[in-house]
Formats: sequence, C-alpha cells, structure tokens
Amino acid sequence: MREEEGVLRIVEARNACELGRAWFGDGVVSSEIRVHGEDATIDEALDAAAELLGAAKRVLVYLAPDSTCEAQRAAVALADHLHGVVDDITSSTAAGGVLAAQRRGRPTASLGEIRNRADLLVFWGVDPAVRYPRFFSRYAPEPEGIYVPGGRRDRTVIAIDIGDERGPADADARIAIDPDVEQSELARLSAATLAGSNGAAEVGGALAALSPHFDSARYAAIVYDAEPPVPSGAVSTADRSWRAEAIVLLAQQLNARIRCSLVPLRAGGNRNGAEAVLTWQTGYPMTVDFSRGVPRYRPDEPSASLIARGAVDAIVVIGNVRAEGIPPMDGVPRVSIGPWASGAEPAAEIAIDTGVAGIHEGGMAFRMDDIPLPLRPVFPGESPWPDSAAIVAALDARICARAAEVLR
Repeated sequence: MREEEGVLRIVEARNACELGRAWFGDGVVSSEIRVHGEDATIDEALDAAAELLGAAKRVLVYLAPDSTCEAQRAAVALADHLHGVVDDITSSTAAGGVLAAQRRGRPTASLGEIRNRADLLVFWGVDPAVRYPRFFSRYAPEPEGIYVPGGRRDRTVIAIDIGDERGPADADARIAIDPDVEQSELARLSAATLAGSNGAAEVGGALAALSPHFDSARYAAIVYDAEPPVPSGAVSTADRSWRAEAIVLLAQQLNARIRCSLVPLRAGGNRNGAEAVLTWQTGYPMTVDFSRGVPRYRPDEPSASLIARGAVDAIVVIGNVRAEGIPPMDGVPRVSIGPWASGAEPAAEIAIDTGVAGIHEGGMAFRMDDIPLPLRPVFPGESPWPDSAAIVAALDARICARAAEVLR
C-alpha cells in the first residue's frame, strides 16, 4: 500500500489470481450517501429508508454477494420485522443443486480433503480454469497430497464434455455426451454402478467407459458447475436440478464401493455464507417469507419472479449491486446498502456506500466448500466507510422504533 494525496491505495496484490486482483483493485471505492439523487448524511438516509420501507406493503430484502455473514444476519432480522421476504442470489443461480441436496442429501468434502486424498477427478461439463483459475494449483489435480504424494502424476483426470460445456483440456481421458441424452446416460451409469464391476458391460452407454476408472480408484471426486447460466427466459436454474440430483445419486452409489465426494463449484462473494446464515436463522437457505409472522420456505417463488410480477413494492439490497446474476429491479423503489451502492443503474432511491468486505471491513465469510473464514481488513485503523452490518442494524432499529410509536 502507499498513500497518494492523503488516500491509501493498494498498489499490488501478490500471489493473487485474476479474480483476486479484480477484488482488491486499488482499494478505493465510492463513499457517497444519496437520498433521491441528493447528497445526504447517514441519519437522513436511514430516516428516509425507514419511511420508505415502513410505508411499503411487501418488502424484499435481497442478499447480494460480497457481504459479510454479520450483515446478512442483520438483514434477516430486518426482513423479519418488516414481515417481508428475504432471498439471496442462490434462488437465481444455484437453486437446482440446493433443492436436489435437500431431497437426497449430498456426499461432500472440504477442498483440503480433495487435495490430500482424491486420486480420480471427474470434471462434469466444466473446466475450472475458466472461472476458478486457482482450483488446479491449490486443490487438484496439481498439488501434492498426503495420499497422492506425486500430485498430478498420481491422479487420473476425466473430462465429460456435454455439448459446449467442456472439461479440462489436459484430461487423461475424454468422453463426449450429447446434451439431449445426458439425463439418460447418467441413469445408465448409476445402474452400472449399482450392478457392480460387470454392470458397465451389461448396461452400456457412452459413460460405461467411466466404470473401470471408478473400480480402480480409492477416492473419486466429481466436480461440476453448481451455478450454470440461467436459461433464457427463466428466473432461476431450479428446473435443471435433475443434473445435480442424478450426480448426487451416482456419488451415493459409488460410496458403497469407494469413497466419492461431490465438489460443486460456486462463485465467490460469500454466497455460501448467505445460505448458511439464512438456514441458521430461519431453517431455509433461500426465499424465506415472513409475511405470516413465521418463516415459510418458498423456493417456487424466487425473488426474480416476485419482482417480475409486481409482488413487492420495495426492495432492500445488501451487498454488491454490481454482481453478476442479480435479477433486474427496475421500477421498484430501492434502498441499496453496500460497496458502489450509489453507482447502481437505475439509481436507488436511497443509496449508502460501504467498504468492501475483507478490504475495509472485517467479519466472517464462507468458502465454496462451506468452510467459514475470518476476514481481516487490509487497511489499518478506522475505515472512512460505514460498516454494512452496523448500517443494516441501525435501519432495523429505526423501523422498530417507528412501529413502536404507531402502537402507542
């Protein structure tokens, strides 16, 4: 870091990948507070937000990426007191896998266990190098592990190509599948696994070539994209849950013969943390409705659907409003709290810029394998940006105080 014109800036992020360098940037973000496009103080913005939300009939509290677990917990309390709906980006990007895991369970492992034990890696229609550039070098297949001391030499990598969704270019073996028959091929492979070592020859299919690799492996890891692109015209990926469910079934059957874990690749920004906080506070990982005074699970009505059909008349966005995957919120009055909140398009009625988690403010965040990690601010001393968790809690306190006055 160095100081330029009285402002501390990050000049270099060592040992960081492209995503890390983009996250750190130069450490400078906007620090504006706006009410209806005009500069305002924190108190003025909070009073205006409390008035807007207090007058709304149904509020959506939306947990955008890049917020700490502390801010997310405060947001759940806010949604509870407003009798609104609280949702996170999962309902639009990873709902299919979540619903499949709820129906069947899911054999999982930490990324450290994959690094130390997995000698067979099956990449199901995904190449981590594209979106997760450090996966190969930090976890598998390149690093040496306790039970795979030779690193890449001790591992077999299989790429399953499904149409344009291709596995790693340097895979030891490659199997191509037409997207139209992926579901039936997965069912064939599961049947072959259930039948035992001779099942592949009896059941057949394009994926039958995988069975010998599973038979010779000690520890297999099936890596798949848990956040596939949302199909055109859809509001979520929940309708693609059959893939996650079929892969879960395959892994469960494989565990009768070898150790097999699933590695769902998730985007960053503490998305797993939002699911963990929501589950901890309400019992459900996404789309929780407090309108009846108790939490109700509504995965059939994700936030994108509620907004599209005009079922909410105010929105509170907590987190990075510029993150990819956030549904359009045009035409609905908004309160935006998070980094770059004042730069959202279209502009929010009330916008409060905060610092970036892990750079300007600390807290807790979850890795994609659900391991909690503490965030330590990079900038020393007191941050010039308000803390997002404190801002959400202050807004909640104002709304509760207004409600108490009405009851007097």
